Amino acid sequence: MGMLVDGKWVIDDARYRNESSGAFVRPDSTFRRWITADGSSGFPAEAGRYQLLVAANCPWAHRTVITRRLKGLEHVMDLVQSTGVQSEEGWPFEQGVDNGPQPPRGGVMHLHEVYSAAAPDYSGRVTVPTLWDRIARTVVNNESAELIRMFDTEFGAYSNDALTLRPEGLTGTIDEVNEWVYTDVNNGVYRCGFSTTQASYEAACRTLFAALDRVESILEHQRYLAGDVVTEADVRLFPTLVRFDAVYYGLFKCNIRHLWEYKNLSGYVRDLYAHPGFGDTCDLHAFKRGYYEGIRRANPNGVIPLGPLGPGMDFTTPHDRDSRAY
Repeated sequence: MGMLVDGKWVIDDARYRNESSGAFVRPDSTFRRWITADGSSGFPAEAGRYQLLVAANCPWAHRTVITRRLKGLEHVMDLVQSTGVQSEEGWPFEQGVDNGPQPPRGGVMHLHEVYSAAAPDYSGRVTVPTLWDRIARTVVNNESAELIRMFDTEFGAYSNDALTLRPEGLTGTIDEVNEWVYTDVNNGVYRCGFSTTQASYEAACRTLFAALDRVESILEHQRYLAGDVVTEADVRLFPTLVRFDAVYYGLFKCNIRHLWEYKNLSGYVRDLYAHPGFGDTCDLHAFKRGYYEGIRRANPNGVIPLGPLGPGMDFTTPHDRDSRAY
């Protein structure tokens, strides 16, 4: 993998830099500017102004794709999809960005070229999702948690404003759940997969499954993470869960239990999968290819497994979440 140093792409393993204990540490996102409905931030919520760059296998990008669909923003911001897996050059795109880098004839543009165009002296990670402003010719934000919040709250003039992912009265619960789900589940699977010592791996794995047990208990008593409606908390958790058995169980050694062994969690995933914006934004083969072929640090030969073919891999099978009394 690589990163930008003073605007130049270098092959470096800093993306996976670990503490001396062997524990994986995820660097913070760098571009953190905010879109506002009234434009007071300098980045107004306007139709046609922004392009969202994503990769199909990335769970952090997936949550922005789900939110874009749920809020009805497909006509407001274009989706630019990576056409391959990560290489030493990072994420490849056959489509460029307006008023910005374009792929050469018959070739691809890499995401780091977009970052260099936005900030010629930029140093740091180059990640999806990335939101490009075609008018200001810059990257607005590459932090998925902030992007989904903007999509939900700042595009009311264009979006499905009947749906809010942060309903009044639930914001405290949502924020509390988000905090430990991010640390122990969303990032927890990576802490398992990228640990470099036995002790750090075992600690991360135990923490992950304790958190999954906690979610299982919550879902015994309510349909969704924050109550009886889909919220931001569900949008943030679903991309990790839908990849769990296909990717994290094997590649990242998150193998104490399959997700399908959890009654409530597996039913919850199938419940969300049936919602427009969730299941119709999933591509199981792309998930597997992106991880197994793209993360050579974890899978040096790039071979993609045929399975799993277990009882929980058909997310269209019936669930009882809508008929249960909680």
